[in-house]
Amino acid sequence: MKIRHTLILLFAILLFAGNSSAAECNKEQPRIVNIINFIRLLEPRDPVNISEDVLFDAVKQEASMLKQYELPGTFLIQYDALIVPRYQQLLKEELYEGSEVGAWWEITQPHVEAAGLKWRGRFPWDWHAHVGFATGYTPQEREILVDVYMAKFKEIFGSYPRAVGAWYIDAHTLQYMHDKYGIVASCNCRDQYGTDGYTLWGGYWNQGYYPSRHNAYMPAQNAAEQIDVPIFRMLGSDPIYQYDTSVGGVQNVITLEPACHGVGDNPKWVDWYFRTMFTQPCLDYNYVHVGQENSFTWERIRGGYEVQIPRVADYRAQGIVRVETLSESGEWFLQNYPLTPATAVTAMEDHNGNPVRSVWYNSRFYRANMMWSHDSFRFRDIHFFDERITSDYLTEPGTSNKCTFLTMPLVDGFLWSTQQEWAGLRLVEISSDGTTREIALGVPEIEEQGQTLIVRCTPESGACKITLSESSIEFQYDNTEVLWALELGVAHGKQMPFDSIRKKSIDARFNSHDYTIELHRGHFGRVVGLNSGLRIYPDGNTIILDCNLLQ
Repeated sequence: MKIRHTLILLFAILLFAGNSSAAECNKEQPRIVNIINFIRLLEPRDPVNISEDVLFDAVKQEASMLKQYELPGTFLIQYDALIVPRYQQLLKEELYEGSEVGAWWEITQPHVEAAGLKWRGRFPWDWHAHVGFATGYTPQEREILVDVYMAKFKEIFGSYPRAVGAWYIDAHTLQYMHDKYGIVASCNCRDQYGTDGYTLWGGYWNQGYYPSRHNAYMPAQNAAEQIDVPIFRMLGSDPIYQYDTSVGGVQNVITLEPACHGVGDNPKWVDWYFRTMFTQPCLDYNYVHVGQENSFTWERIRGGYEVQIPRVADYRAQGIVRVETLSESGEWFLQNYPLTPATAVTAMEDHNGNPVRSVWYNSRFYRANMMWSHDSFRFRDIHFFDERITSDYLTEPGTSNKCTFLTMPLVDGFLWSTQQEWAGLRLVEISSDGTTREIALGVPEIEEQGQTLIVRCTPESGACKITLSESSIEFQYDNTEVLWALELGVAHGKQMPFDSIRKKSIDARFNSHDYTIELHRGHFGRVVGLNSGLRIYPDGNTIILDCNLLQ
């Protein structure tokens, strides 16, 4: 182990010695790692092979490895495991110094019954959303569940937890935890569509954000409407390939999760992912969640843990990353950002060596993704945020075994694609007969200016500059010899949310919510025969899209 550890450290030193810009970027823009493991008492989906002893052993092994590499971790625990003495002893006595214990907010039978409520699940822990999430309970019941958990946690550990995580926590519960018990950080699931019955789609893609008081999945635009608890996105999605996997259906998983076989336990992929997240432009800071729930068992987690944890320790030893608990990161966020900052994830190389690149931009107003694949470029995703949109679960309990959290799309390259037709907003040349051809943009170069990300490309002719700022996207193409536009292509049969397309604005309706998309510069056009019906024409050489729905 020591020889392997030394070789990885030597490799990293050589890498950064030849990449001074990456090292300088890291000094100015912190790269934060949270090692978050969450704890369940039992696994009813496979009770024969995954016993309570097997689950306990997974947590014990995770804690042991973090202690071996002297890394602080965050262990989030469900109520059913919280009340078990051996977990209490483990978390009090065997965690590395500086680690923390917090709450994992999946609801279980012992928790519900301790709150004097009736359990409706199929098993003592049931992953179905209407019983396993707080969203399945009334707001008053959610408060009782919080009070019961907090009282028991304080009885055991002497204080209230400062960090609470779950695949999703509703705004009412989060606000109540903040106001009454002073939590400073939370975490939720990465974006996914339909996986395990949970859909979180169109949100702040990575790093952290302040949620709206009306909708914990929706970033707030103003301080008066935000819950002052930063939510960090978990599980480490592949910034190139996760988005498109299984287009139009239930997504597969391409993530940093140690149990994600062939990815999170693949040294080549992990080295590429860490290099992307720790050395590439990110605007303000970058964030990586390492860790896994014990339900996967140590047998499945071990391979990924043994790949990832030594590498995190090496990056930390070089001063490239900060390894913190979730609550430490939350406190840092609160001290540095009165509002959700703009951030980026830039993947300028593909781990397979293909000419494929991806850039994600997030702000409190919108998210956007740009994708380069061989000679093709497209805006693969543009979703807008609106703090006024109330979650379906804010005041009423969910009754379905599934749950859905969405934002407002202009471009959705996942839902509007098929394996044969890939949706996206593309730069096209318009010929005199009205036909179009895609213009290849060439290799992108990234420039950071405060909250603004600038992407410069050299197409086959002319020059292209894309400016993503906090509340707008500006697209410039300097080529006076061609008539050009940005054209939204979607697969046949896909239903667009656009009710009315006017010259300077679009009225749209999605997920029962109305919204209006406007242009500061350029104009919209409806195109007969085009699947989406939508094209954006420039004013001179420029299009400026207004990404602030509140105006």
